[in-house]
Order: sequence, then structure tokens, then C-alpha cells
Amino acid sequence: MQQVNIGMIGGGTVGSGVFHHFQANASLLESRLGVKIALKKVAVKAFDEPRAYPIPTEVMTTDWTAVVNDPDVHVVIELVGGTTIAKTMILAALKLGKPVITANKALLSKYGEELFAAAEKYGTNIYYEASVGGGIPIIKALREGFAGNDITHIYGIVNGTCNYILTRMKLEGADFEPILKEAQRLGYAEANPSLDIDGFDSQHKIGILASLAHGFWVKPEQIFVEGIRPVTKTDMEFAAKLGYTIKLLGVVKIVGKARHGNNGGKSVQVSVYPTLVPNNHLLASVNHVFNAVFVRGNVVGDTLFYGRGAGADATASAVMGDIADAALDLKHGAKRRVPAFTPHPGNEVLPMDEVVSRYYVRLTVVDQPGVIAKIATVLGDAKIGIASVIQPESNEGESVALILMIHEASNAAMKQALDKISKLPIVKASPVLLRVENFD
Repeated sequence: MQQVNIGMIGGGTVGSGVFHHFQANASLLESRLGVKIALKKVAVKAFDEPRAYPIPTEVMTTDWTAVVNDPDVHVVIELVGGTTIAKTMILAALKLGKPVITANKALLSKYGEELFAAAEKYGTNIYYEASVGGGIPIIKALREGFAGNDITHIYGIVNGTCNYILTRMKLEGADFEPILKEAQRLGYAEANPSLDIDGFDSQHKIGILASLAHGFWVKPEQIFVEGIRPVTKTDMEFAAKLGYTIKLLGVVKIVGKARHGNNGGKSVQVSVYPTLVPNNHLLASVNHVFNAVFVRGNVVGDTLFYGRGAGADATASAVMGDIADAALDLKHGAKRRVPAFTPHPGNEVLPMDEVVSRYYVRLTVVDQPGVIAKIATVLGDAKIGIASVIQPESNEGESVALILMIHEASNAAMKQALDKISKLPIVKASPVLLRVENFD
């Protein structure tokens, strides 16, 4: 039986998890593939660094080049993270013609186009199932399972930290800050949680999915991003009354023809923001640290992928799937059977100002006659329609929440209108704007 040898760089939480689960399931993997697989060498920061599972000392090294340059290592796994040394490691392996497996969504988001071009140049491949959605096989689905589909919509709950916080805010009627502190205590959120709660982790992931679905590399700076900091328990309560649940969604959808008429190309919205999701949609019931990706193809229709989006076990599952693909490709002499990314130009990202949506707006206003009329006048002048209004009872003259559900309008028009509304003397706090998705 042919043998494929694996070298891994990174032996921390994720790396040790991959090592542990690979050892436990190696014989199962081999029996299914008809290929013998050995994890021969692991590069680590230090032999005694804390790790979830033990790694035998005899397979460890502190020199990552010893893994990449070893002629007996056929496939390199990169699990160190970051966008600096990891890039150097991956390029070094690719230049030797060695396939690379990575879970590094930040690196792929920033340098994916360059890395995939290097893989093509050196006649090898990059496997990256673990970069989006943990153990959910969404990369394979987009590249292979849906190859015959025009992907019209992708909606992703792809950050477990945000989903955990929003779920608890809804279920417990709690505010953002105390739930964030609890998430940090439990290890669901980092000490500096900005990458998660400000939407940048989701930006990396949704950019990768958008690129795969539409054949042009979507750069991070092209993706509109808003995090969950503005969401309060008040918004959760009003959203529930209106029949919605608030989720941080990555949104990728075709919204029209490419503005520059590129070979019949399409304009694609690529965004990350807190969204009101109808309670009767499956995504509204995805709770706690779980992820889900909704994909609509013009042939298959609507599909949903659900599972754990992070952690050593979910990541190890995805990495082992990539090990299987890499081993089979080597067995059959086809290092690039399914290229990491195949560009097909013509499509483009639609600027966020031109994106049209429905909206939820929460204003803090003085409860006095004529308030709604003044706000409606500003919106009317901008040709923006109000679908419904909720104003709780209060004593006249007190500040009160005013909730507006807004008909479809462009992002630019809403920003300009809210800027004018915020300057009205009757408005006592910055407006809160959330988008509403109907999944049509």
C-alpha cells in the first residue's frame, strides 16, 4: 500500500487536537482511502508548551524548516495562524511542490490570491476546509458539490462567539457587556474580543466563500463590516415582538448586472452585519456557539450546513478531510484534481452605498406631539417609506424608544436621512440601524 507522510507546523490547541484525532482514526482513514498515512513530524514553539493533547517528544521539533524541507514529508499542515510567518511557511512548502493544508482564514483572506497562484505555479495545491465553518464541509460543497450551480445567495452565521453572545442576550434578556464578560470567562471570547465581536473574523470567512462562489478574489477592504456592539437587549425585545431574531450574518448575494458590463458579469453584495432574521427561517434557530451556512443555487435550491464552527475537534475533522483529499490526489498522481481556486472574471463587489435593504431603526426621542411627523418628513424627503412604528407608552416629555421598520432603501440614502434625523432637537441619542433580511 502506498504511504503518504504528513508534517505539521503548530502543536498548540488545534495542532494537538489534529494529532490526537488522527492517531485515533488513522486506521479508519487508511481503510477508506487505500493509502497508508503517517504523521511523521510536528514543529512546535516549545516541547513543554501547554496543549490539549500530548504529542510524543520523538516526533516534535522546534524548527519548522525541518518539517517543510524533509524529503520524506509529502504534505505539510500549517496550524500556526497569523499572516506573517505562516505565509512564509506555506510558500516554502509550495515551492518544493508539496501540498499544503491550512485552517488560516485570516491569511487566506489577505493573501489567498497570491498563495493560490503560487500553488498553480509550482504544480501543487492548497486545502483549506478548516478555514471556514470548523467541521462544516462548506468549502468542498462550493467547489465540488455545487459546481453545476450558479450560487445566488449565501448567508453565514460563521462566528461562534458572536452567536453565543446574541443567543444569550435573546434568551436571558441581558445586555451585551455582561454576556461578553461571561463569554471571556468561559473561553468563548478572547481577552481582546475585537476580531470576533467587531465582525472581522466573519469578514475573513465570508470573503473566502464569496470568492469561491463567484470566481474573483474578494479583498477584505471590499467587504462592508459592522459588529454586534450596538445591539442591546432593547433591540432584542423589539425584534422578538416584530417576529425576528438578531444574528450576525455574512451576506453574499447577486444583486444585479456588473456595473461595468464585464462579459455579462454580476454585481455581488458581500457584507457582514447584525441582521433581523425572520423567526420562521432556519437560521433564526441556530444558537450558542454553532455555525450555519445557507446556500441557494439556481439548480439545487436552498441548502443549509450546520455544525460547530471552531475548536480543536471541529477543526481536526476538517483537517483530516483535507488529509484524505491530499492523500488521494497524491495516490493518483493528480496534485491539482480540484484547484484551490479557479478564477472566472466578470463579477464584481457592489459598493455598500448602493446596496438596497429593509431596515430596523431605534431612535431615542422626547415623547411629545409631532415627533413622528418630523421624522417622517425627513424620511419622506429622502423618498424612504415607513412600514410600521412602535412607541411604548411613557409620560409626555420623557425620553422614549421609537422603533421604525423601513421599506427598501439604499444604504447611502438611509445614512444621509439618519444623519439629518440625529440632528433634530427631539432626538436624544445616536440612532441604531439594523438591516432586515427576508431571504427572497
